[in-house]
Amino acid sequence: MPFVTKQAAISIQFDPAFLKRFRKLSLIVGVLLVIVGLAGAAVPQIMSLVVVIFLGWLLICAGILSAYLVFLSRGRSMIAWLKPVLLALIGTLFLMNPAAGVATLALLLSIYLLLDAFGGLGLAHDLYPHRGWGWMAANGVMSLILAAILLFGWPVESPTLVGIFLGLSLAFDGLALVLIGLLSASDEPSR
Repeated sequence: MPFVTKQAAISIQFDPAFLKRFRKLSLIVGVLLVIVGLAGAAVPQIMSLVVVIFLGWLLICAGILSAYLVFLSRGRSMIAWLKPVLLALIGTLFLMNPAAGVATLALLLSIYLLLDAFGGLGLAHDLYPHRGWGWMAANGVMSLILAAILLFGWPVESPTLVGIFLGLSLAFDGLALVLIGLLSASDEPSR
């Protein structure tokens, strides 16, 4: 079956006040993300530690909230209490042993990257020979390389690699927001 695309022009109009607020906020948040991301990539072990501690507290809070909901619903079975207990337990383990938490994050990140690589390569195969298939294949290969780096460095290099990967990810997210904020100025209608 041939690959068919239908192109249509879609015009979305935004309120000028909304665009002005969006541009300002995306520039502020984007610059902050770039700064935090580059700082995290510069000191990756600290970045990894901060992320594990944050996730630990997040899991503990989620466990407490989940336990509260089970309590309110008068959960009497042990299965109802399994999720809150596991969330709080995993969060506590992350806080008590951050090195193991970072190693766990490295494994989870490598699994994600492997799935992303196989998905990207599969989509590139489906798109071949149409335009854009090469970019999708390059994305898949890059995800595969990053997953291999994480897996071959695990667990010794986990704090460094997780910090660098997360820091660079935040920096690129921030750069994208900055560019969107700058480019949104050209979307305003001329007066």
